[in-house]
Amino acid sequence: MVRYIKEGISEEASFAADMKVRKVVEDILDDIRVRGDEAVRELSVRFDNWDPESFKLSEEQIDEIIASLPQQVIDDIKFAQEQVGGFAEHQRAALQDIEVETLPGVILGHKNIPVNSVGCYIPGGRYPMVASAHMSVLTAKVAGVKRIAACTPPINGEIPAATVAAMHFGGADEIYILGGVQAVASMALGTETIEPVDILVGPGNAYVAAAKRQLYGKVGIDLLAGPTEVLIVADETADAEMVATDLLGQAEHGLDSPAVLITTSEELANETLVEIERQLKVLATADLASKSWEDYGEIILVDSLEEACKEADRVASEHVQILTEDDNYFLENMTNYGALFLGPRTNVAYGDKVIGTNHTLPTMKAARYTGGLWVGKFIKTVTYQRVLTDEASVLVGEYCSRLCAIENFIGHKAQADLRVKRYA
Repeated sequence: MVRYIKEGISEEASFAADMKVRKVVEDILDDIRVRGDEAVRELSVRFDNWDPESFKLSEEQIDEIIASLPQQVIDDIKFAQEQVGGFAEHQRAALQDIEVETLPGVILGHKNIPVNSVGCYIPGGRYPMVASAHMSVLTAKVAGVKRIAACTPPINGEIPAATVAAMHFGGADEIYILGGVQAVASMALGTETIEPVDILVGPGNAYVAAAKRQLYGKVGIDLLAGPTEVLIVADETADAEMVATDLLGQAEHGLDSPAVLITTSEELANETLVEIERQLKVLATADLASKSWEDYGEIILVDSLEEACKEADRVASEHVQILTEDDNYFLENMTNYGALFLGPRTNVAYGDKVIGTNHTLPTMKAARYTGGLWVGKFIKTVTYQRVLTDEASVLVGEYCSRLCAIENFIGHKAQADLRVKRYA
């Protein structure tokens, strides 16, 4: 039996807020479509108080920015990129071209071709999301994308140096100090100074996510990333300090980041409530984490690990951390999650920052039908066919002619009949 110890905000309230965001974004996109760079500059001044001579950084500027960083920061960025890039290379190697002879003389195949250009958005705001550069720019580079444009906003009127370094080391061909809807719209629609891209990737706030939703079709997107989510599945072997720490570690992302505990232990549920209140008194980001926990935090009590697994699949969270005596049970049986973190020795922060798996992951229950950003998102699997013999063309043509007739596609039928007539 599923029982809520603590519930979060209703879906109706969340939907109402989402609709307000969509209207604001729609107006911004329409303005950029019409006025291009002029609108982008006005929006940059309005939202970021940022009005440089050029939003695009020159090579000289990039070199100066990187030179301003401590060597330890550069070393740490490169370590993280070695992990992310290495895992992406293994994933790329798993994508194989194929060619098979399905009938005598009939050759079918597929090729894996990188998209030609990508626009990577690396969020800023309160948190300079250095790691997002690894996840988007570097993964696109490993995939073989020819042109990588990347945008990140200024923070308090300053260029985020570590983020720029990560974008550069990751392989960005163009780096723009530009944030929010105006950034993703510029890359998707193109302006007088920014060429449009084929696909947009990267996380962002609610406005960026709404912009990607409305731009989809004009360009491809990786996924619609909403507020960060964490789900912890725990039994009596887990401890409240770790559970609370890992819930709040994600709740600090924003005011609307769901943090959910599913547990078989009522004692752990109650201890976690107490521990969260204790930690919120000393956590430096408690202004965000406390509001997020109050509105979106949940604790769900279940009777068994089997029921916990079923409930976890219903929640379909972006990040799922397993703290139970049988972690492998969830690896073998769970189906709906963005990324799985098995056992107490790992945690979501490892995945977010350094361990090598990608941190751009499905939210808002999208884990039911998609995984997160990976090297394959930058690759088109396209097919081709070749018929080598007259006999093969006639064989397929006779079937095709009859099937076209069933559907009343006379022009299609004529294509098949021509081959049958010519090669019989």
